[in-house]
Amino acid sequence: MSAPPPTTTAIPPWVSTPDNRDTNDQRQQAPIPVPVPPVDWPPIPKLLLSIEDMACPGAVRFMKLQDPAAFLQSCVLAIFELLFTEKSAPKNVRSIKLILRPMDGVAYTTGSRLDDDHKEIHFNTNYIAGISPERTISEIKGVILHEMVHCFQCSGQGCPGGLIEGIADFVRLRGGHVPPHWKRSSDGNWDSGYERTGYFLDWVDTKYGGHAIRKLNESMEETYDEEIWKKLTGHSVDHLWQAYCKDVDARKKNSD
Repeated sequence: MSAPPPTTTAIPPWVSTPDNRDTNDQRQQAPIPVPVPPVDWPPIPKLLLSIEDMACPGAVRFMKLQDPAAFLQSCVLAIFELLFTEKSAPKNVRSIKLILRPMDGVAYTTGSRLDDDHKEIHFNTNYIAGISPERTISEIKGVILHEMVHCFQCSGQGCPGGLIEGIADFVRLRGGHVPPHWKRSSDGNWDSGYERTGYFLDWVDTKYGGHAIRKLNESMEETYDEEIWKKLTGHSVDHLWQAYCKDVDARKKNSD
């Protein structure tokens, strides 16, 4: 299973600039129990953390996250449960290193210099420092969960890049870490990517059930075939997108 090429997530326009306001991040998080994986799931990969500058504002904010190891472990299990079965869950990922450093964009995921079985998530500390204080923990968790999906998801030949990013935001959406700027929208296309595709996938999964997005992901281990949508739902992806857009527009009209 090949990994997608590194993709830098753009900084959203709603992010504030760093400030010196004191925050109580404890209100944004409850104690996380250390997850125990079911016997049938593959072992959780080794989880590593690298912080380039522990004194920088972004790193200081990150370290307010309670038990990062337990949170990362819970991300792995959530991804397994949403995108795989016990038999299909990938066993090739040996380690995941979260690297906090200043850089452009928000975050990206790639294979390490050693080999593609060792993953690296690079997270911009300048971005973390600029998050609104009341949203710091939720946004950190959301970005990490999104990037963790890229460590495991299937992305075979021909898979649209927007679908890859959309599946990652589908998992983030189901994880409950939804930024305030996210909105269901009928603009663009089904594979526009990120939250636009993520909400579409959530609609498909809810409407057709049967773990449709899990089966979609599993089908893309080697190659992407657009016929998979008909096999899963009885409709083409274009038909599904049109139906989704009608539903979104109807709900918006009813709420006005």
